[in-house]
Amino acid sequence: MPVTAARNVGVQSWSFRHFKTIGDMLAQVRAVGVSRIELCGAHANFDDPAQHQSAIDACKAAGVEILSIGVQTFTGDHKKEKNWFEFAKKAGAKYISAHFQVSNFREGTAVARALSEAYDVKVAIHCHGGYMFNGSYDEISHLIELGQGRIGINIDTAWCIQSGNNPVEWAKKFGSSVFGTHYKDFIFDTKGKWKECLIGDSALDLPTYLKTLDEIGFDGYAVIEYEAEVENPGPTIAKAVQRIRSL
Repeated sequence: MPVTAARNVGVQSWSFRHFKTIGDMLAQVRAVGVSRIELCGAHANFDDPAQHQSAIDACKAAGVEILSIGVQTFTGDHKKEKNWFEFAKKAGAKYISAHFQVSNFREGTAVARALSEAYDVKVAIHCHGGYMFNGSYDEISHLIELGQGRIGINIDTAWCIQSGNNPVEWAKKFGSSVFGTHYKDFIFDTKGKWKECLIGDSALDLPTYLKTLDEIGFDGYAVIEYEAEVENPGPTIAKAVQRIRSL
């Protein structure tokens, strides 16, 4: 199988939040067999420009490419949010994963769009379930429209399913606006409660999802985000990496 963007997988650094230093986190990333990450605020301070270069240098020294940063909550604070784009640009990341809030999404999307244009770094809305703003197709579609090509979606597969939707159908509907994806899977009980599992073992139809991303010409970032087994997530993530590469 050719290594398409959907299969050239990395990992969200939040998966290794138990490992507090960026060096320890990067060692875990390399141990699971990948060299690409979405870097989160648990391992780098995006708000402080004085701390940017040390985090970027650590990743370079480990041979790990920063695909994206986040997930960042945009409120329309231009001064603060400009720092995030400066980090991404210096790191060579093409995307920022984002949340918007119902109370200020107009301000948030306006600033995100303007900064995205200025820095040529796109913004990808992270869908986060049916209980949170940015969880429904209508909401995300409206935010993407406000972004005028600079704002797209980061399909978190498990949260998409939790909200009653299908990642395969969302990939088809959003098409070229799919800027990224978080591979994640949930097992649901009869009361709708969920727990995380190895991707493809439960609700996520991983082969069809990968095939669909290929069919829509997906060329964004693809990372595994695994939030279970906090102290030792590596073995399950390594299995997920191999599963994606084998399909």
